Amino acid sequence: MGKITGFLEISRELPPRRPIAERLKDWRELEGKLPEDKLQAQGARCMDCGIPFCHKGCPLGNIIPDWNDLVYRDRWREAIERLHSTNNFPEFTGRICPAPCEEACVLNINNDPVTIKQIEKQIIDHAFKAGWVVPVPPTRRTGKRVAVVGSGPAGLAAAAQLNRAGHTVEVLERADRIGGLLMYGIPDFKLEKWIVERRLQQMRDEGVVFRVNAHVGVNVSVDDLRRNFDAIVLAGGATWARDLPIPGRELNGIHFAMDFLPQQNKKVAGDEVRDQILATGKNVVILGGGDTGSDCLGTSNRHGAKHVYQFELLPKPPETRDGDGVAPWPYWPMILRSSSSHEEGVQRDWSVNTKAFSGDADGNVRKLHGVRLEWKKDASGRPQMVEIPGSDFEIECELVLLAMGFLGPERAGMLDDLGVRLDQRGNV
Repeated sequence: MGKITGFLEISRELPPRRPIAERLKDWRELEGKLPEDKLQAQGARCMDCGIPFCHKGCPLGNIIPDWNDLVYRDRWREAIERLHSTNNFPEFTGRICPAPCEEACVLNINNDPVTIKQIEKQIIDHAFKAGWVVPVPPTRRTGKRVAVVGSGPAGLAAAAQLNRAGHTVEVLERADRIGGLLMYGIPDFKLEKWIVERRLQQMRDEGVVFRVNAHVGVNVSVDDLRRNFDAIVLAGGATWARDLPIPGRELNGIHFAMDFLPQQNKKVAGDEVRDQILATGKNVVILGGGDTGSDCLGTSNRHGAKHVYQFELLPKPPETRDGDGVAPWPYWPMILRSSSSHEEGVQRDWSVNTKAFSGDADGNVRKLHGVRLEWKKDASGRPQMVEIPGSDFEIECELVLLAMGFLGPERAGMLDDLGVRLDQRGNV
């Protein structure tokens, strides 16, 4: 590495976020950028470790130390070439990835990790600005046709790679825009959609064909795909949302997160959204403490919610790796994490079990009834939830958002028609 002692001399630094009062008024990206000289200094913190565990932490296997060093040396074009060698879309991952690479950073053992995610984001932004990211169509075609079902990041990456290998690729998306969760689900304040469209245009220029409103198993038959394509790639994602079958679930005002979030994406895109689910002036309860719940929180606050609660069934995680049962370095630890949305206003609580909802005479939700939990280990050592006697409570609410994760892919339609085998958890 170019700066062997950089990690000893330079502290971790991230750019400031836009002020809360300002960013709650719009849907623009809230994360800033570091001046390039400061970013190069952050690259210098990469410590020439013997085994770079960041490679292991990154699901893509990004060659992180190489491009950290290239940024430090002001060799930006080589940095984007190295980054693109393992990552088709660093402008997406540099904004929305939770950065397991930083948890696995050797410096994170006893210091603050390298700002890998920020460096990645600014490499690709620099490359686009410099005009280095251009269409790279294949030099020859193989004569093979491939259908990619699903246009989220996995489907798009598969399409890009297959197209560059010379196959003719068609991406089928059931929604009215390409992008999957990148377009409909992830809020614009985390990923502005012009960034997605910019990459899609490059893929079109390379020869990838996109079809919207193409719901395989509904208005596009599996038999047609088998007849017209040499191969089919399944990239539909895990969209079967976990429900909460308790008394009062049928009341108006209780919605899945993925019914709520895409509507706001459409609104920002300029679409007319009839009967939009809005948090404006309401007491909102979000059930689920993960990223989807956080996205519901940021969206609700931008709507102008009166008050937002976020409840998690599991106990509050420890704030550091030192907690009992937390995965050691370099593994991803289950510790307390707070997003930019949490900064904007929320009342969080853990070990809460929702027992029922009650409503008014018109069938609208008005109260959540819950109980507090204690988690105890059974004889086999598995944690079990136990309700605490006398801890029952109720809170007023006019909107409830279910963000409790996903059970796997939807089976009806395409998967049933294909006859694919599923594992015990319902995955293909």
